[in-house]
Amino acid sequence: MGTVNGESEPGGTSRTRRRAARPRQGASMADVAQLAGVSSQTVSRVSNGFPGVTEDTRAQVLAAMRELGYRPNSAARALRRGEFRTLGVITFSLSTMGNIRTLEAIATSAAEHGYAVTLLPVAVPTQDEVNGAFSRLGELAVDAVIVIMEIHLLDAATVSLPPGVQVVVADSDAGDRYTVVDTDQAGGARDAVRHLLDLGHDTVWHLAGPEGSFAAQRRANAWRTTLTEAGRTPPPLVRGDWSAESGYRAGLRLADEPDCTAVFTANDQMALGLLRALHERGRRVPDDVSVIGFDDIPESASFLPPLTTIHQDFAEVGRLCVEGVLSKMREGGAEHGTTLVPTRLVRRESTARRPG
Repeated sequence: MGTVNGESEPGGTSRTRRRAARPRQGASMADVAQLAGVSSQTVSRVSNGFPGVTEDTRAQVLAAMRELGYRPNSAARALRRGEFRTLGVITFSLSTMGNIRTLEAIATSAAEHGYAVTLLPVAVPTQDEVNGAFSRLGELAVDAVIVIMEIHLLDAATVSLPPGVQVVVADSDAGDRYTVVDTDQAGGARDAVRHLLDLGHDTVWHLAGPEGSFAAQRRANAWRTTLTEAGRTPPPLVRGDWSAESGYRAGLRLADEPDCTAVFTANDQMALGLLRALHERGRRVPDDVSVIGFDDIPESASFLPPLTTIHQDFAEVGRLCVEGVLSKMREGGAEHGTTLVPTRLVRRESTARRPG
């Protein structure tokens, strides 16, 4: 039996401990304390990250935890602290690039603050599914909730949240019932349309996102308003579903419009399909038709030609969502408001002056 330096007991004596031959299943805090030669209270302080423990003792306790395969009881620790250090994220779709990048940014920012993320996907975007997701929050160990919900489902009076749970909403028309963080959808769309008008195009066609989408609605409204304010008649709106395939189908239609020299697409993926359709129909981009997207996904610079687009700062949206919900937790969260993250125009080779 060997002895190690552990906690000093009153009177200057030191405890001894016996090395375990191998990790044991179901090791307890008392087992860790015995192996480390410290008190259970010291083990508790180390596992909860509390101060008042020397670095040597902390290292000694952590080594004992590893040797025994001990994992602190996070539920019990949360009850003692009054928090779970976990944020719930509700989203109805993981198929769109915007939602995926926003979720990634939320998870990254949460980790920087020492929080984990629990994902609650809504399989079908219906009121019942949203209500079910909110109801499940009461059964999960989350401190607050971030909702990525780009469709109009949060304004219904039937939606109710577990009491005391703070909420921040990303990318939604949530009214004044929630704190909202969103990209400046309208500002980005205005910049896209003005860019094409400044290049001398008589008007700008629009390939919009799905009808129920808040972001698609904001972009379409801004497109129409910007053209009207410039004294141009908006062409018929063409609608897609955010996918490259829907952009391709729309592109086949737009390629047959002889007056179509400029197209603002509501996202980059639809723009990709549109470029393919125009190429197949012999309409050159940007010589015959200028195309601008929205999102600035990493691949947009590698399109043929590289895509002019509106950059969305998804990392900033995710960061502000986390900052906002943590602030509401600290301050009680009585007030609501909307924060818009600015966009910027990224000029590449898919837009040029009007032909002729």
